[in-house]
Amino acid sequence: MVKRNATSILIFLSALLTLLSLGASAQQPAASPQPQESEAQRNQQKARTWLDQMIQALGGQAYLTLQDSFTRARYGRFHNEVLVGGTISYRYWKWPDEERNELTEQRDVVELYLSDKAYEVTFRGSRELDPQKDENLKEILTRRHFALDHILRQWINQPGTLLLDEGPTLAANKMTEKITVINSKDQAVSILISPDTHLPVQKTFIVRDPQTHDRDEEDEIYDNWRMVQGVNTPYSVVIQRNGQIARQTYLLDVSYNIHPPASYFTPILINREKEIRKK
Repeated sequence: MVKRNATSILIFLSALLTLLSLGASAQQPAASPQPQESEAQRNQQKARTWLDQMIQALGGQAYLTLQDSFTRARYGRFHNEVLVGGTISYRYWKWPDEERNELTEQRDVVELYLSDKAYEVTFRGSRELDPQKDENLKEILTRRHFALDHILRQWINQPGTLLLDEGPTLAANKMTEKITVINSKDQAVSILISPDTHLPVQKTFIVRDPQTHDRDEEDEIYDNWRMVQGVNTPYSVVIQRNGQIARQTYLLDVSYNIHPPASYFTPILINREKEIRKK
């Protein structure tokens, strides 16, 4: 009888301990969101590592502190995969958003891009261009906003920017790692990076027309890299729009940090500029 009572007490105590253990577990907060947050943080850090390696491959501080450049290039414009125009371009660029393109061998037609405005300058004078009346100009201004140097020198360091490592993918017949950068305005750019050279193979972004809501995808494909004054430079750049080639540029000469005069980025008469150059 005593043995049976002792056995009953042991069973009761065991059941009581089990109930207390279950109650304590139920009172503890759920821990499931923590692994998800940790995984997102690891992905962001991995994406940042890829971008840091790419910046180093581009030249590190020499690339990040670049102030201006001059390039002489041959470029062609395409429509429906057919070449429709081309010329020699002499381009001056100044960080962050000033650009001057001198066209033709005589360099007597000048295109100026100053922030979000564009001008054409000839011997007759200068005039501001309207991107709403020129689809090609609208694309150029959009392309400037998504420029690679803006992404790497501004976007990735701004508050609210999200970095995503989307894994391996094929770009320009090469295996790459796809890193997507999303800024605080929900504008996204994907950079496809070579795991061998750590240089960008392709940059892709998507824009939507605010009126028609049409979706356009633009790719910028880089090749034929050469080191110039400590900065790794793509001598071949192909721009595709919705999978079709729109523009192709081959660099002939490149110089960095030449410090062009401020007048180069002012829409004044060509003749007046020639006088300034002689002084």
